Amino acid sequence: MSPLLEVKDLAVTFHQDGREIRAVKGVSFDVQKGETVALVGESGSGKSVTALSTVSLLGDAAKVTGSVRYKDHEMVGAPDKLLRDMRGNDISFIFQEPMTSLNPLHTLEKQLGESLALHQGLTGEAARVRILDLLSRVGIRNPETRLNAYPHQLSGGQRQRVMIAMALANGPDLLIADEPTTALDVTIQAQILDLLAELKQSGDMSLLFITHDLNIVRKFADRVCVMKNGEIVEQGKTAEIFGNPQHDYTRMLISAESTGQPDPVTPGAEEIARTDHLKIWFPIQKGFLKKTVGHVKAVNDASFAVHAGETVGIVGESGSGKTTLALAVMRLIQSEGGITYRGQDVRGWSTRELRRLRSEMQIVFQDPFGSLSPRMTCEQIIAEGLGVHGSPDGKPKAQAVEEVMREVGLDPATKHRYPHEFSGGQRQRIAIARAMVLRPRLLVLDEPTSALDMTVQVQIVTLLRELQRKYDLAYLFISHDLKVVRAMSHKIIVMNQGDVVEMGDAETVFANPETDYTRKLFAAAFDLAG
Repeated sequence: MSPLLEVKDLAVTFHQDGREIRAVKGVSFDVQKGETVALVGESGSGKSVTALSTVSLLGDAAKVTGSVRYKDHEMVGAPDKLLRDMRGNDISFIFQEPMTSLNPLHTLEKQLGESLALHQGLTGEAARVRILDLLSRVGIRNPETRLNAYPHQLSGGQRQRVMIAMALANGPDLLIADEPTTALDVTIQAQILDLLAELKQSGDMSLLFITHDLNIVRKFADRVCVMKNGEIVEQGKTAEIFGNPQHDYTRMLISAESTGQPDPVTPGAEEIARTDHLKIWFPIQKGFLKKTVGHVKAVNDASFAVHAGETVGIVGESGSGKTTLALAVMRLIQSEGGITYRGQDVRGWSTRELRRLRSEMQIVFQDPFGSLSPRMTCEQIIAEGLGVHGSPDGKPKAQAVEEVMREVGLDPATKHRYPHEFSGGQRQRIAIARAMVLRPRLLVLDEPTSALDMTVQVQIVTLLRELQRKYDLAYLFISHDLKVVRAMSHKIIVMNQGDVVEMGDAETVFANPETDYTRKLFAAAFDLAG
């Protein structure tokens, strides 16, 4: 039987600043009907470029040679009309970063409706029924209340689910998924993977799956292609690749995993931050007069403390209130209830008083590319806080920047480069350096490893442990990757729809979860992890 997609000797070269960059070098593989093929490898290995080449989405800067055949059609050099007909209809894409893929000016209903109108002619009530069905299938709760929402009003996981719904809208024969579960919590990961498996088993869809999460590949893929430096170094059936990897690089990828435990907290360690019965409700306003008709109960009655040298892991599904809770502790959003920092009640502090607090509380975000200004050099990004707060130890700005770069594993000689000139792991190190240059006492880590390769995850976890040990840092660690949370945390807070449903010593909670929700969360995580 002929493959649905056949790639032969694919090569992709980019021309940049007078240089030729060979991103893909002679790659060959195929995808059979009803089959899932995974492309795996570290960032920069050529996975996404290979996938984008299949439907000519690389633009004029790329020179593509070789052959990409979909059914009876040659896609390399194909006419624009054929490519337009194929994209979104026969072949659909799910991209890694939904915020850059969704239109910020259009509601969910409009964005999903455009695809249905273009490819299926569905409009009006028929389109709305189909949209509600798609949103329900990808795990959006109460989808009828989300039709008029804009992308910025959704959590990262919810936005990714919307992207998946858009990709599935027209029942494609081939779905190309580029890191489709990176921003999703483990229960939704399992739900989405089950949905994709169900569609595949029906015989209606094949899948080209690009990911750095080898646990998902092990459970989900029929065959694996391992890429390094633009080449496929090993490919074969999933069980054979994982059971008996032949290439040293494949063995390194498979063995990469965040393990171990954090250093114990010093007895009598200073309490850095505490919340007492914290509540964060956002008003729902309607009508011309913006009358409040209800509330989004983001956080209900959260009480916890974090000490110097301690990591409090905050886990739960998307929209459970994890990030909202951390932002309230940092006084970045309004809240009710008690917030103390190093024994001082900070709720009534003025903007000027809060400025001192800002230098001692820093945050590292999930997506380093989105949180770093593309117009600023590495040096300017790291030094920005010093311009506001001054150097905490009186060192010259240039010296402080170079010292913190070395501390996080960056070469100071690269300080004049821009974010796009660094890998994903290096960008996350820049984000950590930007926070650490002010020598904070509390660091909020909001999904700091979720967008990174497994090998880079291990490096970042090791770095965070070293920084905590050296500076006695308190961490609030937010993540849906429970293996990383287990390796980092002393305490665990489990949140569900704004409520703290369980809290306690990390090992105790992991070994003996008390609530059904926690058991469900852990079961999904460790089932995926094998």
